[in-house]
Amino acid sequence: MLRTNLTFLSFIERFCTESEGGTITLKNFKAGYRFIEQGEKISNIYIIKDGISKCFISEENGKDFIIEFLGKGEVVGELEALKKIDCLCNVAAISDVTAYVIPDHLFLSLINKSSEFTTILLQELSTRIIQTSTRASFQQLYTLEYALLKLLKLQADEHISISKEDMAAYLGISVRSFNRSLKQMIDKGGFDTPEFKNILQLNNMKTLLERLK
Repeated sequence: MLRTNLTFLSFIERFCTESEGGTITLKNFKAGYRFIEQGEKISNIYIIKDGISKCFISEENGKDFIIEFLGKGEVVGELEALKKIDCLCNVAAISDVTAYVIPDHLFLSLINKSSEFTTILLQELSTRIIQTSTRASFQQLYTLEYALLKLLKLQADEHISISKEDMAAYLGISVRSFNRSLKQMIDKGGFDTPEFKNILQLNNMKTLLERLK
């Protein structure tokens, strides 16, 4: 639900202490800013140092589908650099984000010269495949309420606020369906079923629910 890669982050931070890291810069993005645009060409790869972003696809009908939320150490723009293609999706900051900006030529050079970097990148791409499969299975096996509760827990753990629209886009449902599911969950009240028990150990769960009403 929130992807991170502290190994990737550690490598880039270490690399930036060396002279070769001079072409890598740190850039700040305000919450809401879209720093990668679907369909556009980019010449940089971004590795998130702090903050949380959303990676999403905008459909022709105007609807968005959030692929994943990205945290520390996650890389974006790497597929476009490898395949030399336009951006496959949008990436926008949910909270204030600080990211390392790596020119694509340096990124490709690191792949050729650093086996450590290449290994980390391959592990990252493999993890994405695994997590995508896991998410598909999760959506089949668990109720919508359970997925919604996990989104609420993510917000509580990370001290962030995710809009109804973004949560609905992540769950692959309309805002109307989201509101209906939220109301049903609130009306249920106790959340004392075994499947919810481990998720709802949160003092501010009622506050989160009230904000979304």
